[in-house]
Amino acid sequence: MSSGPENELDPALLTASVRNLTHTFGDGTRRKVYLYLREFPGATAQELAEHCAVHANVIRHHLDRLTEGGFVTFTNVRKTTVGRPSKGYRVIDESLSLEGPARRDALLVALLETALERLGPEAAERLAHDVGEDYGRTLGNSVNPADSSRTLKEAMTSIAGLLTAHGFNARSEDSENTFSVVSETCPFGSAAQHHPVLCAVDRGLIGGMLEGLGVARTTVTLSSRARGDSDCRVTA
Repeated sequence: MSSGPENELDPALLTASVRNLTHTFGDGTRRKVYLYLREFPGATAQELAEHCAVHANVIRHHLDRLTEGGFVTFTNVRKTTVGRPSKGYRVIDESLSLEGPARRDALLVALLETALERLGPEAAERLAHDVGEDYGRTLGNSVNPADSSRTLKEAMTSIAGLLTAHGFNARSEDSENTFSVVSETCPFGSAAQHHPVLCAVDRGLIGGMLEGLGVARTTVTLSSRARGDSDCRVTA
């Protein structure tokens, strides 16, 4: 069967959609950060970490994404003690409604679902895996070499932290000789329920991050609620 131009899909378009979906207000912690800054302008990363009950490094990641998106800015706050000044963050447009980003996400989800339908299940899953793997490899390579994990267990713990910072609310678990990352939150929302092939992104992410962290190649398996499993788990 030949495919006409209307069925052609640029993989870069799907890649951009997947990346955008993980950098929006759909993430609960990021939304919480933004709303806190709107009420308490000038808050520091440490103050936000205490408010959200997460590590300061996780907060800094969300602040970077909000700053890059043009929603938040910062100024240096003078310190009374020796050391570099802290950054005080504030929102750029206090009248901004979170409905705007939500509508943008809805459009991206619609685009993603249409793209998956045109690709067909096998090609869609293969592409979703490859997108996740490429992005995961980039994330793994971004870790400071001094912080790079050496064992599979340490790597999976690091990966759980990285995924949490990207909206997955993940944790690491180990049992005998296997190590897993379990995700409580899916950044794709209901789109994954309609198109379970999106879960292949998770498997690709873990495999790519393991490679980026310098861990020897290992078999990675996937279970997901969207596919009828009890949890969303990637095991290596």
